[in-house]
Amino acid sequence: MKTRNIYSLIVALLAVVSVMTGCSKDEDIIFDHERQQFETRADRILLEFIAPYGTAVDEEIYIMGAFNGDSASMGKDEWKLMKASGSDIKWGIYLDPATFVNGKTLADGFRFYSATQGTEFTVKGEMANHTDNPGLGTFTNVWGERWESYYWSGEGPEIEHDGYVVYVLDETGWNNLNLYMWGDVNNLNGDWPGMAPTGKQKIGGTEYTYFDMGAANTGLNENLIFNNGEGSQLADFNFTIDRDVYLRVTASGVEELGEPVVVQHEGYAVFIVNKTGWDDITLYMWGDVNDLNGGWPGMAPTGEQTIKGVTYTYFDMGEANTGLSENLIFNNAGGGTQLADYAYTIDHDIYLEVTASGVTEIDPNNYIGGGDTPEPTPGETHYIYVEDQTGWDAITLYAWGDKEFFGGWPGAQPTGTKTVDGVNYTYWEFTSAGETEHLIFNNNGGGAQTPDFDVVLDRDYYVTVTASGVTPK
Repeated sequence: MKTRNIYSLIVALLAVVSVMTGCSKDEDIIFDHERQQFETRADRILLEFIAPYGTAVDEEIYIMGAFNGDSASMGKDEWKLMKASGSDIKWGIYLDPATFVNGKTLADGFRFYSATQGTEFTVKGEMANHTDNPGLGTFTNVWGERWESYYWSGEGPEIEHDGYVVYVLDETGWNNLNLYMWGDVNNLNGDWPGMAPTGKQKIGGTEYTYFDMGAANTGLNENLIFNNGEGSQLADFNFTIDRDVYLRVTASGVEELGEPVVVQHEGYAVFIVNKTGWDDITLYMWGDVNDLNGGWPGMAPTGEQTIKGVTYTYFDMGEANTGLSENLIFNNAGGGTQLADYAYTIDHDIYLEVTASGVTEIDPNNYIGGGDTPEPTPGETHYIYVEDQTGWDAITLYAWGDKEFFGGWPGAQPTGTKTVDGVNYTYWEFTSAGETEHLIFNNNGGGAQTPDFDVVLDRDYYVTVTASGVTPK
């Protein structure tokens, strides 16, 4: 969370600096993090990767694509990016086309991979596929949109382990997590404070820190002592190395968890923590399509899934319904009790706590089952990118919902313009704590406006706006 706040502050400050240096809203704004950080080399292609929101400064990032064997490149030093010394959100790599395999080029598609957050994805939840194909002696910026971990669905890359594995859901809050072992063999895998984690892996929607036990140690009975190497340690946890084990580790103890279940969803899903107390719960939807997935009282839950130790009831939306804007009405299977409408555009998985009195969006990264939901982190900076096809002389953005987010009617002028992947966008920059809003694009109060477009202001949006409506990209 600390890294996210720093990232948001940097981007916000850069935007302010750019405005103060005289850029008008009709000009392309070049932010500092878009500026070249590494020297151009005549014998190499220079790619500079602007990492997705939430990337830590010590992230290990690799490039992968048909040109270097895709997943075969994971973890190999020759494909590891260098951290830019002059930017906390930029990494670079020099590529030699002479090393590319099977006659492939960058035009055959490439993406980036984080050792801790998985593969690079687009804002639509699809695996990224850049096709820029610059020549030798050039410099190219490549924008990252999302890491796989943002979506909390699907699986991380396949990892080859050395023997059985201790998977840890690390909730200690410690700066370091070490594992010391004694038993059949003392100091197994290292003297005190023991071994550092082997890595991180995402399974069943949950990211685990893991320790490979080593195939040669199979069958040994050991006592595991988790510690921070700084004076804090937990009580022994006895374990025979004859299976993979999944543990929740807190600052006060160790709890064994069941093996995670991998769930394949049909399209995006609505995940809920059901605290209604009702005997049954169903989900009715109306909006772009009324009676979506069933007439009143709506659809029954698709199933249950455990993520980070929290059990969610989920409703699969269906791949064919991606992009629809709907109003969700949770009810007790038509028994006479229902909650107020909750606006949702089916372009991302959503996580909700549902009680008998209302619906609250939650963050699966830090939600604690049975406890209070942490407040959204204030001050996160995001963008609404608009491909403007209205033909209007001017375009402004008005929002209503939790508040008049962009001011009173007709709303706010654009922050600026930007070209992304060859498309010219008008964009609005905003700082939000996750408000739910209804966006109305209009011709600066001149009488023309689009129908409401419902969003939660917790991420970037890419949309096409015409005189008749708004379509997610």
